Amino acid sequence: MQAHERVSQAITAANEQGRPALVPFMTAGYPEPADFIDTLRAVATEGDVVELGIPFSDPMADGMTIQRSSFEALQKGVSLSWIFDQLEAAGDIGAPLVMMSYLNPLLAFGYEALADRALATGVCAFIVPDLPFEESEEIRTALEAKGLGVIQLVTPATPDQRLRTLADASRGFVYAVTITGITGGDTGLPADLADYLDKVSSMSDLPVCAGFGIRGAHDVANVGKHAAGAIVGSALVEVLERREDPIPFLRSLLDK
Repeated sequence: MQAHERVSQAITAANEQGRPALVPFMTAGYPEPADFIDTLRAVATEGDVVELGIPFSDPMADGMTIQRSSFEALQKGVSLSWIFDQLEAAGDIGAPLVMMSYLNPLLAFGYEALADRALATGVCAFIVPDLPFEESEEIRTALEAKGLGVIQLVTPATPDQRLRTLADASRGFVYAVTITGITGGDTGLPADLADYLDKVSSMSDLPVCAGFGIRGAHDVANVGKHAAGAIVGSALVEVLERREDPIPFLRSLLDK
């Protein structure tokens, strides 16, 4: 099995249990680098797939909560190399990992080295929000040579033909952004979410996971009626920011 297929399989396995897959997002090394692996393991006990944010100085797609966590992690010395070292020393985390990173850290690391280290540390795919599809061939080629890939993002404004192109190019799952804007909003999910998610799901052979603005069990349940999984980011980062145990919060999302 290729690495990116582990992601798809974990999401499908959750659906076969009669529930949406849960994809929690956490910023690597936040709130304390020394606690990174313990925090990650805790999140992975409840998440079907874990999205690991790579701290970056200008996280343009993220709201204030994740920007704050990214800044603090950088201030404490967290880097992509450090994250890989931590993951390598930790061994199996218990859930497939995907990395969310802006392009610059990946470009600086080198795509071939990135693919090698990702494969060795349980990272199965990458989300790169500032990389247009038209400019992604080089990184996709390097990752796919190792059985990894890029998870493509689509939005309610994505035209149908482009949506098909992105769904075909995606690996692991298709990331359906539920709103136009940045992460961390608390305005609720849009009323026409169902039609949008149904359309994306109908055009994708991969599971579709929805993210942005998902904060509680009600949101997860609504998304789960029309998509394979729900991505929860800012709400979890806020829990970690308060130095609270993430497990009760993550369990509450599925009414466990």
